[in-house]
Amino acid sequence: MKKIILACFMFCFSFASEELVIYSHRHYDADQGIFKLFTQKTGIPIKVLQAKANELATRLKTEGKKSRADLFMTADAGNLEQIRAEGLFAPVTSKTLEKLSPKAFRASDNTWFAFTKRARVIIVSKDRIPKGAIKTYEDLTNPKWKGKVLARSSSNVYNISLVSNMIAEDGVEATKKWAKGVVKNFARTPKGSDRDQIRAIYAKQGDIAISNSYYLGLLFNSKNPEDIKAAQSVQIIFPDQSTRGTHINVSGIGVLKSSKNQANAIKFIEFILSPQAQEILTNQNYEYPINTEVEPSELLKSWGDFKADIPLNFEVYYKNAKEALKIFDQVGWR
Repeated sequence: MKKIILACFMFCFSFASEELVIYSHRHYDADQGIFKLFTQKTGIPIKVLQAKANELATRLKTEGKKSRADLFMTADAGNLEQIRAEGLFAPVTSKTLEKLSPKAFRASDNTWFAFTKRARVIIVSKDRIPKGAIKTYEDLTNPKWKGKVLARSSSNVYNISLVSNMIAEDGVEATKKWAKGVVKNFARTPKGSDRDQIRAIYAKQGDIAISNSYYLGLLFNSKNPEDIKAAQSVQIIFPDQSTRGTHINVSGIGVLKSSKNQANAIKFIEFILSPQAQEILTNQNYEYPINTEVEPSELLKSWGDFKADIPLNFEVYYKNAKEALKIFDQVGWR
């Protein structure tokens, strides 16, 4: 009997030590499918704690070395750079990741790796905005669009990263002028998600919205017929194609210094960048794949190719975040 109990204890301890704990800001069904598939292929169980990125960052700092977290997974490079700046990531050495992950889409010190791309695009009403009337982010400040522009709040990390990158490329004053012009054209006080901005166009509460591209894909494939109608009522514009290109952001992941299971954590990053996982992400969540061997989903292809504004590094998304919030406050974005 004692031998049976001891054997069970050793098996249970071994199983628990293999478990990967992921702190994730993402909340998509596609991710759940990838977690299950990874466990099926490797036998390594995964436990996920989901919360807002800032809440997870605070928790990691509070837990310190005692944290059970192995990986931090999030949308937006600004969130990734915050964790890196606070010294919570561990640098990773992996020949597999060097092949799967383009250098432009990982941290300069290999502490985090992007696994999807998303474009911050302009969505407009098919019926009320003529084709070619809007070609750039700057066009959103044109007075003829007064009362027609929809956007999320200034606290939204996607908007913060967009403006942070504008600061890096155009400077503070030019960025402030742009933000002020957009605010003058607001159809309403910013509220809701990117999907809510598209729904508001369909409801004729505005004609123009700033949104991440993948949200339009999610609406097209919603179980709600009204969401599908909303998606069908708009067209997507990739801004600044004749100049620097459309603003790009990423979802990414990194191994935490607190990890007691770094080898398996690296295996998971290698897996999420594998063709099998990348196809799930682009076909179910409508994000652009990082792995260059994987093609975007048919829906993304239907929107056409576009020139992307890929920053020299994504560090500015976090470094300029305070200045971006200051600009939002000064122009009354709310």
